Amino acid sequence: MKTKPMTVAGVMSGTSADGVDVALVRIEKNKKPVLTLLAHEGFPYPAPLRRAVLSAMNASSTSTAELARLNWRLGLAYADAVRKTVQKHRVDLDLIGCHGQTLYHQGQPAAYAGVKFGCTWQAGEAAVLAQEIGVPVVSNFRPADMAAGGQGAPLVPLLDFVMFADRKRGRVLQNIGGIANLTAIRAGAGADEVIAFDTGPGNMVMDALAQKLFERKFDRNGEIAARGEVLANVLAAELRNKYFAARPPRTAGREQFGRDYADRFLSACRRASHKPEDALATATALTAASIAQSYKKFVAPQMRGTAVDYVVSGGGARNTMLMAMLSARLRPLGCEIAASADFGMPVEAKEAAAFALLAWYTWHRLPANVPAATGAKRAVVLGQVTYV
Repeated sequence: MKTKPMTVAGVMSGTSADGVDVALVRIEKNKKPVLTLLAHEGFPYPAPLRRAVLSAMNASSTSTAELARLNWRLGLAYADAVRKTVQKHRVDLDLIGCHGQTLYHQGQPAAYAGVKFGCTWQAGEAAVLAQEIGVPVVSNFRPADMAAGGQGAPLVPLLDFVMFADRKRGRVLQNIGGIANLTAIRAGAGADEVIAFDTGPGNMVMDALAQKLFERKFDRNGEIAARGEVLANVLAAELRNKYFAARPPRTAGREQFGRDYADRFLSACRRASHKPEDALATATALTAASIAQSYKKFVAPQMRGTAVDYVVSGGGARNTMLMAMLSARLRPLGCEIAASADFGMPVEAKEAAAFALLAWYTWHRLPANVPAATGAKRAVVLGQVTYV
């Protein structure tokens, strides 16, 4: 059935908590959705807001007032980002899809108040965003998948399949944000054959060390890591972390690789070397090695010997040192490294565009999770609609 074309803003703020990405996407449908990226913009969080977000993430204690204020403040930040993007590019919006800021994500069931369950929380008041911009907002995407037995992540595989599936070539879509995640699509595969999971840390540990050791938000282009040496024994020990042995579906966040993990990692590096550059080089190698190990163990056997395009997106794709380390590990496995921009989707825009597509699916009451990726028992309609 043919539907009316819609212009949708996708809004994403990831686990790095560095800011807001907005993608304006035109979506049309005949037999399947066709996406056209109209524009994308990035907006760093103001310093006080970023401090508040990082303080709330996986906090051992906080106040209900603090969380309520943060939820509202994030809604205002999202509205400001969307407004500036729309005004700059002179686009009339029909719909907004807002992921929100993940403050806590527990993909696996754990006991609480006598019952075991998984749970998630993305902050950012959708009503504020809807009223400020004047169009409906789809938000809170993850809970429906979790209620259906999934882990609530990853959700980007829908976009990956719609945009990148190919009849003749295997495709791996590797996003490197705070957490790194991949979607693997064998040549000619259907949506029910997609493999997707979090590979482990993306920029999260690298950023934590750059801030602690060098007072920088991140290691631009991997310049500091390039001056150091990888501490092989530390890297080997970290790769024995039980997370990397877990079979997909699996998810990760600051609960696994946040402040506490970064502190332990740094202590291990300091026992092996007094050069801070070595710690950052080893953190960069950890991201590259955990990605390559995940591909080799869980994905490569499913590709059945076909040519594979390994398409990288997210902020990590801008880290020259990380990309060199990743290429060195993946090329021997038969992967041709590329950036999502080579396929018409800039590396910074892909996740935001994914939530524009997810919002479009929700608006049309279509299921949008990929059970093969999340582990859900069935496909479900995701998210909640906030009307104007």
